[in-house]
Amino acid sequence: MKIIFFGSSHFAVPALEGLIKNRHKILCVVTQPDKKKGRHLHLGFTDIKSLAFKSGLDVFQPTDINEAESLRFLKSLNADIFVIVSYGQLLSQAILDIPKVMPLNIHASLLPKYRGAAPINWAVIRGEEKTGVTIMKVTRKMDSGAIIIQESISIKEDDNAVSLGSKLSDMGAQLLLRVLPGIKSSK
Repeated sequence: MKIIFFGSSHFAVPALEGLIKNRHKILCVVTQPDKKKGRHLHLGFTDIKSLAFKSGLDVFQPTDINEAESLRFLKSLNADIFVIVSYGQLLSQAILDIPKVMPLNIHASLLPKYRGAAPINWAVIRGEEKTGVTIMKVTRKMDSGAIIIQESISIKEDDNAVSLGSKLSDMGAQLLLRVLPGIKSSK
């Protein structure tokens, strides 16, 4: 299957690494534009862009993913599936309609709980005993698409958003690799 990967934050890195290591055909990596970072405000890459460059993957960094130029470019790649992980922009229906099979998302909660931004932080703040990862089909409404698979994890007393985020990021990558063959065969 031909994949376009959308991601920006460090949370998305294990998923992209897993796709690369398992030799999935990644047509392009879409990530946020470079931003000024640090004390001296040097232009910095997203973690995903750094990994994509190290891996020899093409990178696309639109300011607005929903512009006509982005739509034309993404259509031209003829992707089967979009994998979206902590990308940082809402995708229009026109973008979501591009992949031949489906756009899917790795979300760091047991949906429908903690839709939207900062699900890991909210699980910790609210003292949840468990949380998890959901892989779902992406629809226009935020985190509301059909659930493909979910897996839960206990939140340990010494977990914080960083430690829990690392565990959920790895879990999401493993789940993605587990579900892709089934998605491919149901095509």
